[in-house]
Amino acid sequence: MSAISLNDARHARLGVSLAFPSSLVVFCIIMVPIVLMFRYSFNFHDPIHVMREGFTFENYVKFFSDSYYRGVFFDTVKVAAICTLLALLFGFPVAYFLAKTQTRHKSLLIILLVFPLMVGNVVRAAGWMVVLGNAGAVNALLIWLGAIAQPIKLLYTPLAVVIGTTAVVLPYMILTLQSVLEGIDFAVEEAAQNLGANMFTTFWRVVLPIAAPGVAAGTMLVFILCMNAYATPVLLGGSGITMMAPSLYGQIAKASNWTFGSSMALILVIATMLIALTANWLIHRRYVKTMAS
Repeated sequence: MSAISLNDARHARLGVSLAFPSSLVVFCIIMVPIVLMFRYSFNFHDPIHVMREGFTFENYVKFFSDSYYRGVFFDTVKVAAICTLLALLFGFPVAYFLAKTQTRHKSLLIILLVFPLMVGNVVRAAGWMVVLGNAGAVNALLIWLGAIAQPIKLLYTPLAVVIGTTAVVLPYMILTLQSVLEGIDFAVEEAAQNLGANMFTTFWRVVLPIAAPGVAAGTMLVFILCMNAYATPVLLGGSGITMMAPSLYGQIAKASNWTFGSSMALILVIATMLIALTANWLIHRRYVKTMAS
């Protein structure tokens, strides 16, 4: 074996040994709660002792047979899908601009983009409550323009949840897309346009397929965040809409029904990962087909 290969092997072993402790910690932090939830979800609920050891599917049967909880689940998926799509539609042009711009103020623009992430979701949701309330900025502007005579209800509606959640996840989408778009050689745009393609065709047939890995990563990240949102749906949705995270928290913290809350949490985790991975697979499949053609 050559000296170079021995050196590479030592570097590989060193990398594994350095990464193993932190990877083990992360694995335990993620997997131990999931394993506990999995076990608790099959226990029997006991109003006095919280739960009794056993093995039953009644918690899952209760969830899927109750129209209320099915509605909560589908509302969560719908809101998460809408927010993810809006984040992609609004975030892609911004990421594209940041990736192409050569201005000396680019660092400042990125800092302004990252700044909202330094503010907690509760504070941002409170800001949207001020904007969307009956006496908020939106209603005041519409009344001033003469578009409406009385304030319209914007707060504590699904629309408010969609707006607030999209605002929370938008920086994540932009930063993920930007990191991928910056690796693109934009000379391919000029080549496509020189061959007669217009701007829309160039974007749809050239830029978007190349950016598919970033779209997949951003979509997956944002969808997971939207599915598990808690503060924004509670503060902006109120009684107008109930999503999975607040609902399962109510089962555990308020109703002390750990078994049913654990089953809801496990359903949320599994459904989120399945939907996100399916979307990721579809996007990558289109990317492979486009690159092969």
